[in-house]
Amino acid sequence: MATLIPRLVPTLDIEHQLAQKEHNVVVGFDEVGRGSLAGPAMVGAVALLARNSEEEAQWRVPSGVADSKILTEVRRQSLLHPLQHWCAAWAVGAVSAGEVDEWGITYALGVAAVRALNEIEMLLTTGKHTELGESGLAALAPNCVISPQWNGTIAGLGSQTPQVPVLARHELKVAGILDGPNDYITPVVSSFDAPELLEPIAVDTLVKADRQCASVAAAAVIAKVIRDELMGNLAHANPQWDDYAWASNKGYGSPAHRSAIAQHGPTAYHRLTWHLF
Repeated sequence: MATLIPRLVPTLDIEHQLAQKEHNVVVGFDEVGRGSLAGPAMVGAVALLARNSEEEAQWRVPSGVADSKILTEVRRQSLLHPLQHWCAAWAVGAVSAGEVDEWGITYALGVAAVRALNEIEMLLTTGKHTELGESGLAALAPNCVISPQWNGTIAGLGSQTPQVPVLARHELKVAGILDGPNDYITPVVSSFDAPELLEPIAVDTLVKADRQCASVAAAAVIAKVIRDELMGNLAHANPQWDDYAWASNKGYGSPAHRSAIAQHGPTAYHRLTWHLF
């Protein structure tokens, strides 16, 4: 008889530990679109306020949260709004295919993460969006299709964050949990390519953090749903590219996608430095 291995349910244990170390904002990060051949690469970020960590109702994880890769598309979509309302703030930062080609995927993901964090810091301290955040709001408008160069940030405040601003700038002390073995955020923070953060961040990395940390799992779900929607909108608005099958593969290297690239060539949304077919 096969041995059943119980599914690991993400908790807030690590977030609680960080909240007790003089950090007043804990942010979970996860990426989506790293291996895609077309479309933006994105990093989701979900912020929790440390001052709410002892209030069970405020930090209670919505039911069903898990690693986004093991959730069905329908389940991920059903979790989107509960997760967005649950956290203090959320953001999904993007880099275009051209930026991935120029910088390489690791550095580009770092820029996307800093864009997301900058938006969260701005929302928590002012209640306002950055210029990239305004671009992100437009990207989700009905019938809107992102351009090949689009690199906006899609973000918002949670429903449990009624007072704005939530924190003064000098009060920001941010800790981050990044899924994976390597910190690609810190090297980018002081670069000219990423926006200047209001306050720095202390980043901890954790392999398979999306299976262990609820904030990271939430960031992964939000980022995945939003990127899938953007790629779906792009596919539906461009029937001449139906052979690339972006509506189903979301820009990843499915056989149909690679075959279409070989037959028709890449579009302006493709990462031209990648092995496309």
